Amino acid sequence: FFYIMLHQNVQKGSYNSSKAYYAHKTNGKAFKTLLISIRAKSSITVHAASSATVSAPKRLAVFVSGGGSNFKAIQNAIDANQVNGSVAVVVSDVPTCAGVQFAASKGIKTITYPAPKSGPFQGQGLSDSELLDILTKDISVDYVILAGFLKLIPANLVRQFRRRILNIHPGLLPSFGGKGFYGLRVHEAVISHGAKISGPTVHFVDEEFDTGPILAQAVVPVLPEDTPKTLAARVLTQEHKIYPQCVAALCGGRVEWRSDGVPYIRE
Repeated sequence: FFYIMLHQNVQKGSYNSSKAYYAHKTNGKAFKTLLISIRAKSSITVHAASSATVSAPKRLAVFVSGGGSNFKAIQNAIDANQVNGSVAVVVSDVPTCAGVQFAASKGIKTITYPAPKSGPFQGQGLSDSELLDILTKDISVDYVILAGFLKLIPANLVRQFRRRILNIHPGLLPSFGGKGFYGLRVHEAVISHGAKISGPTVHFVDEEFDTGPILAQAVVPVLPEDTPKTLAARVLTQEHKIYPQCVAALCGGRVEWRSDGVPYIRE
């Protein structure tokens, strides 16, 4: 399967019509489907989010709640020198999850937020203000990366890191997103609604679930015989490709913003 990351062809403050396709094979037959066709009629001013000049590695805070497979994919890209950054801290609401264990194996600092409401770690965790202080003052984080974190990010953190928090969702937003849409629930909804395509969405985070500006998406077909688990596996493969690339673009100063608040990746 081919995945896409949408790039605007920007020249002198405007962009031309563009089309994006995804190609796939089903039962041995090749298909090419038009995904998006856009045309701008008015001039759009582009504002750079950061300089393209090579800078010191960016410090990342990664938030996880479970296995952390996207965290591992990002860390693998860092280890391969594909991302100009390093994971300075891992934040989790589940202190015993596999993502935290992986961080420990890499010698990465881990902290608990919010405090678990039950179990052996009940009441042991940071408050909203304590978390913000640690990330901004003690660790001096540049970007926050959500990798399967199932809690809503507190508003004070969103305000402090506006346009600096990324999340990945296992569906094509704005469809199949929002509170309660995570994991297999997303893939169940995609199949039950008869959607013919699905895929992950990387987006910036705002104060709500899954409503922030979309940075990039990848597309896979939904096959007639799919179950939520088979579709999830197909989408996850694309997550592990697209998310490290988006983090690399963010750390490399290649994420820019149109004047209407839509981000894109500059080649």
